[in-house]
Amino acid sequence: MPTGEVLSQSEIDALLSALSAGEVSAEEIKKEEEEKKVKIYDFKRALRFSKEQIRSLSRIHENFARLLTTYFSGKLRIYVQINVASVDQIPYEEFVRSIPNMTFLYLYEIPPLSGNILIEVNPNVAYAMLDRVLGGLGKSENKIEHLTDIEQKIMTKLFTGAFDQMRESWGSIAEIEPQMKGFEVNPQFLQMVSPNETVVVISLTVTIGETSGMINICIPHLTLEPVIPRLSMHFWMQTEKKNKNPENVSALSNRVKNAPVLCTVELGNSTITVEELMGLDTGDCIILNKKIDEPVVVKIGGVPKYLAQPGKLKNKMAVQILEEIKEEKNEHE
Repeated sequence: MPTGEVLSQSEIDALLSALSAGEVSAEEIKKEEEEKKVKIYDFKRALRFSKEQIRSLSRIHENFARLLTTYFSGKLRIYVQINVASVDQIPYEEFVRSIPNMTFLYLYEIPPLSGNILIEVNPNVAYAMLDRVLGGLGKSENKIEHLTDIEQKIMTKLFTGAFDQMRESWGSIAEIEPQMKGFEVNPQFLQMVSPNETVVVISLTVTIGETSGMINICIPHLTLEPVIPRLSMHFWMQTEKKNKNPENVSALSNRVKNAPVLCTVELGNSTITVEELMGLDTGDCIILNKKIDEPVVVKIGGVPKYLAQPGKLKNKMAVQILEEIKEEKNEHE
């Protein structure tokens, strides 16, 4: 019986009854508990990613699934829903055995990371997409053995655009540039890594109208190895702390201080009729509502900020700031 498991009253009564009748002995129960302390480890299924790293990969691909949902919904013009079903680490050989013998396999490079990743699209999903692109209702018809060159070209173009979305979702761990390298229908002809190499398999559930299926993303450990440290919570915390660094705040402040703003000086204003406006000619004068000894208004970005005195500086028109317009400042805050 697992340690820490809570028994119901009926289970406790049944256990006491079995002990009293001699059907079960306390020594046997103790022996079973000791045996369960031994954990079997399969060296062919070496766990090379921690639970924390798997969770980070899951979060990244949940964002990727949302981007794919938007992309395919727009391209196919039909209801599409994509979600992360599971994220597992298994040997590559086990992944190959788990997918159909005839399926859609796309091999991608993701420079600057070395190695490749494999995208497996279930035929149900692929043919529903193909039917929709060709003007159908989005029904699936599995005839992958007779895939024509035109159908292959359409599907390749569709998924080339789809997995460009990976660039955005992976931005937090690496600036990648996904590039399709090849297409295959039989997984036995696509030996990406050695059979015992550990790979992460992200399984996405896809619903297109009334058709559903899976898309599997297979990423070898060797490909992710350079960015594995960035999959930890410690990295995320460091990144957040770095973004709040006083040096960054100071640099941002300096940029704001040096940003250009429009400064205008209002010498005064006046009110005239439309008839007077239409009759204006060169040399005419308009009387302003300001006296010559009254301060003028200086506007920054169209907002009155200062009172100033007009004059000249080195034979150029200038104004001398007299005071700040505090009332106007408070009014615009």
